[in-house]
Amino acid sequence: MRWIDKLERKYGRYGIPNLINIILGGQILAWVLIMFINKDLYSLLTLTRTGLLHGQIWRLVSFLFVPTLTPQIFSLILEIYFSWWIGNALTRAWGDFRFTVYLLAGVLGAVVSCLIAGSATTSGLFLSLFFAYAWMWPDQQVLLFFILPIKMKWLGWVALATWVVRFLVGGVAAKLCLVFGLAGFLLFFGPELWYWCRTTLRDYKRRRDWNNRMK
Repeated sequence: MRWIDKLERKYGRYGIPNLINIILGGQILAWVLIMFINKDLYSLLTLTRTGLLHGQIWRLVSFLFVPTLTPQIFSLILEIYFSWWIGNALTRAWGDFRFTVYLLAGVLGAVVSCLIAGSATTSGLFLSLFFAYAWMWPDQQVLLFFILPIKMKWLGWVALATWVVRFLVGGVAAKLCLVFGLAGFLLFFGPELWYWCRTTLRDYKRRRDWNNRMK
């Protein structure tokens, strides 16, 4: 990725260290405040077009700290842990600047979807982190629920199925969030993804033609 190399040489100092840790720490704090102190805080953090048009520009950042409002502590811990693990692995592989650019692309995608549909979340953005990890290390084995060994590529397919289901059943805002949230993934892996799709389709046609000849 020559373009990112050039950007990093020129603006690398602007990479934010420990960015995923900051975001997830903010989500934990927001969850505690919303669940136990003031539920109205949730509406002040979310990304909405109405809020932006009223000058509430903090929403451009604060929506990253909106947590999953589940009362089940174990589910929250599992979600935070998985995001922490994936985010830090990508940061170690890319460095602070590239990880910052990846997240910034997803943020810009969320802002675009917000301006179009009226609101936006981080649903597509966090799924894109999972896709990036599965794409880079497909054969790495992890322990699902800390028990079941499974390769990342299979979890990646599960995540893709989740994306598709959410896209099909979600409203316009949800659909746009899921699509534009992939901005970082497409920016970093778009050419590779296109080549993989083209090669896979070509190989499938070859196998189909061969099977037809053998019949």
